[in-house]
Amino acid sequence: MHRRIVITGVGLTSPVGNDISTMRKSLLEGKSGITENEIRYMGKRPAGFCDFDETKHQKKKARRRGTRAGSISIYCANEALLDAKVNWADVDKSRYGVFLGITEHGNVETEEEVYQMHQNDLDYNLWSIHHNPRTVANSCAGEVTLNLGITGPHYTVGSACAGGNMGLINGVQQILLGEVDSALCGGISESSQTFGIFAAFNAQGALGSHEDVSRASRPLCKTRNGIAISEGGCIFHIETLESAEKRNAKIYGEVIAYAYNSDASDFVLPNTERQIECMKKTLDRAQMDVTEIDIVNLHATGTVMGDVNEVAAVREVFGNSGKTSINFTKGHIGHCMGAAGALELAGNLLSFEDGMIHAGINVEELDPECHMENLVINKPKENPNVQTILNNSFGMLGINSSVIIKKY
Repeated sequence: MHRRIVITGVGLTSPVGNDISTMRKSLLEGKSGITENEIRYMGKRPAGFCDFDETKHQKKKARRRGTRAGSISIYCANEALLDAKVNWADVDKSRYGVFLGITEHGNVETEEEVYQMHQNDLDYNLWSIHHNPRTVANSCAGEVTLNLGITGPHYTVGSACAGGNMGLINGVQQILLGEVDSALCGGISESSQTFGIFAAFNAQGALGSHEDVSRASRPLCKTRNGIAISEGGCIFHIETLESAEKRNAKIYGEVIAYAYNSDASDFVLPNTERQIECMKKTLDRAQMDVTEIDIVNLHATGTVMGDVNEVAAVREVFGNSGKTSINFTKGHIGHCMGAAGALELAGNLLSFEDGMIHAGINVEELDPECHMENLVINKPKENPNVQTILNNSFGMLGINSSVIIKKY
């Protein structure tokens, strides 16, 4: 249970890039991927979409039968394997697992079926024979196994917007349990493809907007007014350190510790005390002091109380650490829901190599209640000795997760 586990490949697609180096460049340049888009029934709204080749790693027939989330998963999984330089023809595919965090799944396909039925006099006989496998919760992970011929275990982790972290955590756990030798794990979302989620956040008064659409997502800003909904995916290839060294693989970082817990207090409003407990538990498991953490990436959605409550938690835990820099990523990419945590971790991973900490952008005026020491906003910060990253991801129904990655 004490095997060392490392990240040796990253495959991703996001509103600001389709690979880790392009995304990293966008983050350091302060680029926003939020644009104005026509949303069914709702008109033009800020959103983040991914522009990747859906048929790079799957045939058109398979894409037509499958799902948008599945296409994102297949793209990211294949790119992670290529990045990890795995000789796929020679590996034992029964010893690979696929574990993907999701927020919701099947909404895109269900909405389209209902829409088409209403265009055709409610003729339910037009309903697709592929609908059931498209909308089962394990679909996106299952599509990866079909595409790659993986016969080891697969499942999705329904963990709201903590999904990206939770997919990685489950991959680590399955290797520690000896169920698999390697895993493709992370988070996936197709949220900006469904009008329902826009309508729901609009009903909550939490759908972000700005006269400059690229600033619709502005966490911690005094004038923030909600979430910019985005899609995306990020899958990590993880394996034991022994395995990585044996094949002389590039190592992005080592998974040192993780923790997750539940608020048990509200459907939507985050609980500061439970977030504090989650971060402290992660630090305790890593046997690390707060001063040993170089970067904390906030979940920071851009909702008023979500930001305030999380900042209060991070301030409580890291307030006495003069060397810990605090940043966030959703100003660039919006809220990628189930993919958010994994994408945000990937966005910080290259700090180990380039010695830079990307800034949280679009903070026109910092909300006084979100003030923290060493908050990196609007301009990247140089740190040539980044050794550790703590990545926070939280979700509705009160699920919290924290992961610590260390430079190898």
